[in-house]
Amino acid sequence: MKVVILGSGVIGTTSAYFLAKAGHDVTVIDRQPAAALETSYGNAGEVSPGYSSPWAGPGVPLKAIKWLMMKHGPLAIQPTLDLNTWRWVMQMLMNCTTARYEVNKGRMLRMAEYSRDVLQQLRADTGISYDERTQGTLQLFRNQEQLDGAAADIAILKRYDVPYETLDKAGCLKVEPALANVQEKFVGALRLPGDETGDCFKFTQNLAKLAEGLGVQFKYGVTIQKLVHEGDEITSVITSEGEFKADRYVLALGSYSPFLLRDLGIKIPVYPIKGYSITVPITDATRAPESTVMDETYKIAITRLGDRIRVGGTAEIAGYNLDLRKERREALEFSVNDLFPGGGDVSQAEFWTGLRPMTPDGTPIVGPTPYRNLFLNTGHGTLGWTMSCGSGQFIADIVSGKRPAISTEGLFMDRYGSVNRPVVMPQGLV
Repeated sequence: MKVVILGSGVIGTTSAYFLAKAGHDVTVIDRQPAAALETSYGNAGEVSPGYSSPWAGPGVPLKAIKWLMMKHGPLAIQPTLDLNTWRWVMQMLMNCTTARYEVNKGRMLRMAEYSRDVLQQLRADTGISYDERTQGTLQLFRNQEQLDGAAADIAILKRYDVPYETLDKAGCLKVEPALANVQEKFVGALRLPGDETGDCFKFTQNLAKLAEGLGVQFKYGVTIQKLVHEGDEITSVITSEGEFKADRYVLALGSYSPFLLRDLGIKIPVYPIKGYSITVPITDATRAPESTVMDETYKIAITRLGDRIRVGGTAEIAGYNLDLRKERREALEFSVNDLFPGGGDVSQAEFWTGLRPMTPDGTPIVGPTPYRNLFLNTGHGTLGWTMSCGSGQFIADIVSGKRPAISTEGLFMDRYGSVNRPVVMPQGLV
């Protein structure tokens, strides 16, 4: 079949690669001059299935108040009268129960674990490189309350057979020796040895080249304007470079996905949660992290990417604003300097921001729509890099009418009940 993919971030590019591997004629359209130049460009660098958790969880409403009062808190809210913002916030709050958290985390773990396996196979098949490391994630607790609070997550990890280790200070120093310089600042950690790290931008750029080798055409610098439909079928996509027609269409536009869907009568609760990162050149490798350390107090990830340290964090509710705020840089600099002093030169860091496409329950929307030839691959939130390969293979199977390797339960848009006609299931899934 001829397939058009809208979006060339890591989600759109993995979708293109796996659809091309399945034998389809694939075209990717994106407004940027190259792949992975928006949200996929400067993320935290984690491929972290073990750390896959919804932001909405029990106790989060009270924690949010505390975070808003902290100097370097992980949450920021810019004042707004936008009804869509507050509707999304209310939907997220409705997911802040123990029961919903367990369901949502289970769905996220299912996709994330599968995605890590697909990535490993892709790496074995192609030799793709992207400053990758396979040394796990260290969720670092600065106080005993945080360490004790990990029990609920550990119970879910056990249920889904996700490997983990609880570490005291000595155990932390074995996997992250540079923490010896600041061991008075933490009490222990939860280690997730199955997690990986890597530069999402490098990965996506290299995968786009591999996809081109399979015949994928990338149309860069092209603005997507609208989808045209007749009945329950998409007939074309209108762009600044004219009309493109295909048998199937995959929408992978991240936070901008809802705009193109509105004219089709489809509403999905995907909201842009703004995140920030700094990329710091390493000046002393012995004082830098070996893999990823998640500073649980500030919800900041500190990740080794080759000769750089990527420091990413913050959940800012500010709509589609992309301003770089000085106080957010200061928070990132504080965390990396506090835990890895002398490891890198923050004065030379690249400062970046991006919009994470977040759903209220944390689970992505991957699958069919009410239009029989339109499919979604969006809403991955902070875990787009983690879930990208699995989501790409999953959507390639769905589009091809094949049953995916993992359960589809809870991954389709119909879990929200936000459309006035049913999702059209592909023939192989009926």
